[in-house]
Amino acid sequence: MGPWRGAVNAAARSGAAPPANRTDRRKARTRQALLDAATRLIAEGRGERASIQEITDEADVGFGSFYNHFSSKEELYAAASEEVLERWAQVIDAACAGLEDPAEVFAVSLRISGRLAWTHPEMARFITGAGFDLLDAPRGLVPRARRDIRAGRAAGRFTVPDADIALSAVLGGLIGLLRLHERQPKRVTEASVDALADACLRLLGVPPAQARRLAQLPLPAHTLRP
Repeated sequence: MGPWRGAVNAAARSGAAPPANRTDRRKARTRQALLDAATRLIAEGRGERASIQEITDEADVGFGSFYNHFSSKEELYAAASEEVLERWAQVIDAACAGLEDPAEVFAVSLRISGRLAWTHPEMARFITGAGFDLLDAPRGLVPRARRDIRAGRAAGRFTVPDADIALSAVLGGLIGLLRLHERQPKRVTEASVDALADACLRLLGVPPAQARRLAQLPLPAHTLRP
């Protein structure tokens, strides 16, 4: 089982019942193969350029099979992105369970995501490959970050006037850091991730001393390993 299959196949690992008969199981495998192929192409930065023929070749399925599952390349990529990012977002949800301070929730989420370069490099490449298209994703990391920024504003922890503008800046910082790690891995350390979190918290309006403290708190141990 490849790394992307494990990341994408949310239904199989969330207690969903398997397809009932052989035909349905074959269709499910074909759909999964297309999703796996899409995630690999996005992670490699080839998503926009790839034709449907190239996608089906990558998935090792027949060209005609594509339209049994998706109406367009865009629909396939949206489905793949949603499942991959939602699965990772659920890990972040678990790490933040019980935290009441929106600023701490934001800090933990960003610091864990920045460490993807070490803990889940395939996911890190997926994020850099998807880029700012993630801002339009209806599920996963970005909607949760937007929610957390708005919660921080409502609680008086953040003073930034526009959550969407702030989110664009934060996402740009995360993508930039992960991309720099891909190209110059020795230059980016976990301390670099925490420094980014510190800077983003200040951008959101958290006082410098508090931002520095939040960016240095211990993280849940299970988020620091593959």
